[in-house]
Amino acid sequence: QVQLVESGGGLVQPGGSLRLSCAASGFSLDRYAIGWFRQAPGNEREEVSCISGSLASTIYAASVKGRFTISRDNAKNTVYLQMNNLRPEDTALYYCATGPPLMPPLCRPDDYGYRGQGTQVTVSS
Repeated sequence: QVQLVESGGGLVQPGGSLRLSCAASGFSLDRYAIGWFRQAPGNEREEVSCISGSLASTIYAASVKGRFTISRDNAKNTVYLQMNNLRPEDTALYYCATGPPLMPPLCRPDDYGYRGQGTQVTVSS
């Protein structure tokens, strides 16, 4: 069964850290660009970060650059999002999604089609 499963979300205080995981089953993640996106209630989906399949090139949204790090472990068929120095405005449902084999120049939700159910991140004191 083809599936993407996110995990690692939770409640954290401002300044804290979380590591999200995006695990694939039924297909190999290394064939695709993978993106992390988020959506808060009442807001549009927004890009967080994307990573290419082969060379592991990365793209970050300006709002998370320097705080978040995307990486992939192809042996584990998993993509990670390390989130440091979290802020209340990072609160959202985070999900991963597959893109084309060649990563588009911009990290846009519309270019990444197959997604998981997401994991909730709440940053609050």
